[in-house]
Amino acid sequence: MSQRLRAAFVAAFCIGSIGCAATGGASLQAGSQIAIEGAIASIDTAPWAYDGNAVVQVDTSDRGRVAVQLPARWNLCKAPPVNMEALAVGMRVRAVGAAGAEGEVMVCQDESHRLAPADSGR
Repeated sequence: MSQRLRAAFVAAFCIGSIGCAATGGASLQAGSQIAIEGAIASIDTAPWAYDGNAVVQVDTSDRGRVAVQLPARWNLCKAPPVNMEALAVGMRVRAVGAAGAEGEVMVCQDESHRLAPADSGR
């Protein structure tokens, strides 16, 4: 099964559980660096089919549910690509990225940006 096909299957399975991002804690200025940690609530890679951002919803203890945005075109990012095969709903992860206007986190603009299991390489 190809990686894209597997990602599409996971997206189709998870599509019904996607909720709105909630920022909960203190607000951030768009573009500022942020690090969050929490459990994956859902994974949606379907937008990659049309060059949109995949969205991994992460439930955090201090900010509520945060949408972590992952671009379709990793070759345009300074951050290394996220290993989607290593992620699963319920897994604890750590995301480092740029805060977005709506409280989301974008993993792309800096080499330090990442989304990975919480126990790997802090």
